[in-house]
Amino acid sequence: MTRSPLHDLHVRLGARFVDFGGWEMPVQYESVLEEHRAVRQGVGVFDVSHLGRLEVTGPNSTEILRNLFTNDVAKYEPGRTHYTMLLNDDGGIVDDIVVWRWDEDHYWVMPNAANADRVRATLEDRGAHVVDLRPSTCLLAVQGPAAPRLIEETFGQAPARFRTLEVDGVRMAGTGYTGERGGEVCLPIEAAGPVLEELLEAGAVPCGLGARDTLRLEAGLALWGSDIDETTTPLEAGLDFAVDWDHDFPGKTALECQRQTGPSRRLTGLVMEGRGIPRHGYAVRSGSSVGEVTSGNISPARDTGIALAYLSPPVAVGEPAEVEIRGRWVPARVASPPFHR
Repeated sequence: MTRSPLHDLHVRLGARFVDFGGWEMPVQYESVLEEHRAVRQGVGVFDVSHLGRLEVTGPNSTEILRNLFTNDVAKYEPGRTHYTMLLNDDGGIVDDIVVWRWDEDHYWVMPNAANADRVRATLEDRGAHVVDLRPSTCLLAVQGPAAPRLIEETFGQAPARFRTLEVDGVRMAGTGYTGERGGEVCLPIEAAGPVLEELLEAGAVPCGLGARDTLRLEAGLALWGSDIDETTTPLEAGLDFAVDWDHDFPGKTALECQRQTGPSRRLTGLVMEGRGIPRHGYAVRSGSSVGEVTSGNISPARDTGIALAYLSPPVAVGEPAEVEIRGRWVPARVASPPFHR
């Protein structure tokens, strides 16, 4: 199992670890709940070095990415980031990806940890020049209302939302996976430990993947492997905002057919009205619609259960629903994320 270069520091900080995408990563330190609240109310820092970081360069880079991903990279000028997807021929989501564009033909493609090798192979099959940055860098996510100020105090500048920035060899972007402000900071391995300790000394709370999951669920952000995968399409998952129909990409034909008929199911939010925690795989019903929970937990912001679930046929926001929890049907209501707002 692969470890972060910061593993020993996490051990000293009291981290508990979990296998995530073949990486042994911190799941929590003191408390998932306290780490969650730190990000919502102040600032937390996550080691997300397990995430893919593929540098794509060369005179054909833009055309390769444009013909491979759902969003049209040519429409985002250098200095911008954007969300996109790689699909299979049936329109299923092979991976959801964030792209940082540095220059005319210089990109960082950021896939999920479990899919990084597959995405790299696909890019190389298309003729892209790809360098895996994970062996030489660490990635820290600094998130929360106080995160922009802390990033600026630490590095001299902070990236604007969905913008990239380079300061003295440190590259960062105003991105994240928590529903809060902040950024993701990519550093050389030798600099990452001292920077992490500096952030902690300045008041950032160390946070693990447990809090990252509850935060992204409250924000209504889909998790690949749970809420989306190769059997779900962007239209079913409500991710069609990241599909640009004015260019060709794998799966476009299948997606256009589904667009004409309308998806038979849709990923929707649920807020529990009865006691119980909705979990992955639990059955859901709302009138004639049936489905199952893909992600669920207690929302610290609402102090009640929340979930993402597919329902077929799709159901309108506000409609009553029920989740089967340990043999009993518990009342819920269809809601539109983000839940914490």
